[in-house]
Amino acid sequence: MNKAVVKKSCLFLLSLIACTALVSGAVLWQIPSEIKVFTNETKVLSLPLKDITVSVLPQKTLVVGGQSVGVRMDVKGVLVVGLEEIEGEDGTRVNPGLEAGLQIGDSILTIDGDKVDNAAAVSEKINKVRDEVKLKIKRKDKIMNVTLSPVRSADDGRYKMGVWVRDRTAGIGTLTYYDPLNKAFGALGHAITDPDTSTILPVADGELLNAKVESVKQGKAGDPGEIRGIFYEADAPLGLLKGNSSYGIFGSAYDEISNPIYPEPLAIGYQNEIKKGPAYILTTLDGNTVEKYSISIEKINHQTKPDTKSMVIRVTDKRLLEKSGGIVQGMSGSPIVQNDKIIGAVTHVFVNDPEKGYGIFIEWMLSEENKHL
Repeated sequence: MNKAVVKKSCLFLLSLIACTALVSGAVLWQIPSEIKVFTNETKVLSLPLKDITVSVLPQKTLVVGGQSVGVRMDVKGVLVVGLEEIEGEDGTRVNPGLEAGLQIGDSILTIDGDKVDNAAAVSEKINKVRDEVKLKIKRKDKIMNVTLSPVRSADDGRYKMGVWVRDRTAGIGTLTYYDPLNKAFGALGHAITDPDTSTILPVADGELLNAKVESVKQGKAGDPGEIRGIFYEADAPLGLLKGNSSYGIFGSAYDEISNPIYPEPLAIGYQNEIKKGPAYILTTLDGNTVEKYSISIEKINHQTKPDTKSMVIRVTDKRLLEKSGGIVQGMSGSPIVQNDKIIGAVTHVFVNDPEKGYGIFIEWMLSEENKHL
């Protein structure tokens, strides 16, 4: 009898120990290995049985943008934006580029080992060799080598590859922020892409310029509006362009940049601080005057990795709706401010509802800036 009692007691104790281990394991599994807090937050952490890392995120401050800016950029290499047939001197029509395996969106980096940065350099090199050439190209993130045989055109007697190329671009956008500590700037909130290929254009050289808004085409459902402006003071650019990525364009300002609405830098707001409801954007719709307009944040997409669609916003300001119909092209990069913190930037408009659009978290722009400066 005593043996039976002892046996049952042992089984009970073993079961209790096993259950305790399972519960402890479950609790430990739910405790994160890394916890992030802010410099202005105080947290008491009681987390037994497990070592954790506490990361203190900096309470960074930035000068808010909103100015209309011009972007003038030379592309690294030359971008293939089209392929065409060439009529040779014997009357036959061939497409040397297509036969060599070139594709729209490829960037030509070198010809026979010589770097080419513009369309003129490509034509000069081809007509100097007048024979088979070896091209180094970039296709997305892959470097490739192809061999191409140019054709002498019946039209003008010059040797041609049968490709249309682009080596530079320009456009209008909005400045998001300026960092007074390192003179860095960020703008647009999305990439500058080739209009024909949608390829992100790699920066070889470029500058940020002052721009003046001349007119605004109103946005309507199915027909996005746009800001129409001009560059001015081209001989006194704002800064050097260093990077073009999915999350904005980045560079270094030549001089300090200020904002008349927020003379002092604002703290940045991380995504866990953003709330649904009222906020503001700063943008320029007339001349070079930055104005503040009310919006509503309708949705917050909490993200663990960068994305340009972090928030859904709706324009609520009657002045902005009357002027532009909502969000229009050229407004990309307009900073979003909530509770006196810069939390992000406008990136895209809803084509079928110009009153609504997407915004990117400011933290994604700042993390991308670090890769380019």
